[in-house]
Amino acid sequence: MQSNKNPHRVLSIAGAASGGTAGIQADIKTFQELDTYSWTVITAIVGQHPETGKNIHPLDLEAIQAQFATGLKQIGVDALKTGMLFSKEIIEYIVQELKNLKNIPIVVDPVMIGKLDSVLLAKEAEEALVKKLIPLAYIITPNMGEASHILKNRPLKSIEDLIQAAKDLYALGSKNVLVKGGRLKNTATDVLYNGKDIYLFKTPKIDTLHTSGAGCSFAAAITANLAKGHDLIQSIKNAKSFITQAIKHGFSYNNYIGPTYHAANRKYNDPIEIDIIKI
Repeated sequence: MQSNKNPHRVLSIAGAASGGTAGIQADIKTFQELDTYSWTVITAIVGQHPETGKNIHPLDLEAIQAQFATGLKQIGVDALKTGMLFSKEIIEYIVQELKNLKNIPIVVDPVMIGKLDSVLLAKEAEEALVKKLIPLAYIITPNMGEASHILKNRPLKSIEDLIQAAKDLYALGSKNVLVKGGRLKNTATDVLYNGKDIYLFKTPKIDTLHTSGAGCSFAAAITANLAKGHDLIQSIKNAKSFITQAIKHGFSYNNYIGPTYHAANRKYNDPIEIDIIKI
């Protein structure tokens, strides 16, 4: 039973990124920084095998089932997010489990395309994601590449494009749609559509390459805020502030694209101006 003295419980169902920049690892860092208790269901391990070159290693359904059963029994859940699920079989199993959870906000981050355009969702799994998982979501949080892919590779270049995309994605059955606009040229504007109103969440664009895990962390931050009882607008605003800080202080150990810095909000606490515009 959840106690008022205990942190709120959040679940991430996603892939484990061996470099620690994204996926489950980024989610756990985000949940910890936002004072929530996280548990996980790992769907796959992402890390390039030195001999085969294979970089996605899915877990079998028995291992996934065991994680779900253990976490629900030992911890419980106040809000959850899904990330990289990879296969049709995994998605269909996750859908089955989620249907048994009542009154739990479900954040679906439809992870399909990685930072360097790597494929993170099998082609045969796309229909299951769109038709079976998305209709269960309280909110979906595609980035521009994912939104474009779901909409049959529609070009998305402007805020107006994102607004129309959010409206069209809403028809897939999620209660809310947030299209993350981090790839826009001159602004970092995310577009929320709830079936009635459009909200723009705008911050200045930060000039950095070190944004690995930003999308995962943003969705995780929304999840943590929903678990703590904040409404959706406040949850997105808080999450936007968190991830903007993390991006601002992103770093790298080498010449690769580096991660966002999850501790930035706590360590630096820079003022972040977020304009919220209702249309």
